[in-house]
Amino acid sequence: MEVNDKMVEKLAHLSRLKFNEAENSEIKNDLQKMIAFVEKLNELNLDNVEPLLHMSVEVNVLREDDVKGSISREEALKNAPLHDEQFFKVPKVIKK
Repeated sequence: MEVNDKMVEKLAHLSRLKFNEAENSEIKNDLQKMIAFVEKLNELNLDNVEPLLHMSVEVNVLREDDVKGSISREEALKNAPLHDEQFFKVPKVIKK
């Protein structure tokens, strides 16, 4: 597959990017190298190779949840810049 200026312009448009002439040339070279690498991988004989679904044979290995010590509400609120007796107070960030 040949990477040309039209392809780079289309990819730039789709990704909402703008390139100057030097960047355009550099990206064109990089894309050509990536495509050449993928084409080289397509030359491999993978007849007896099973697809890799997981990096290890173990699937969904999860640890048990252990309840550990925590601090009291008063201690948690002690260093808060703004709080009432029950919650942290933070500035409003969502506008209607």
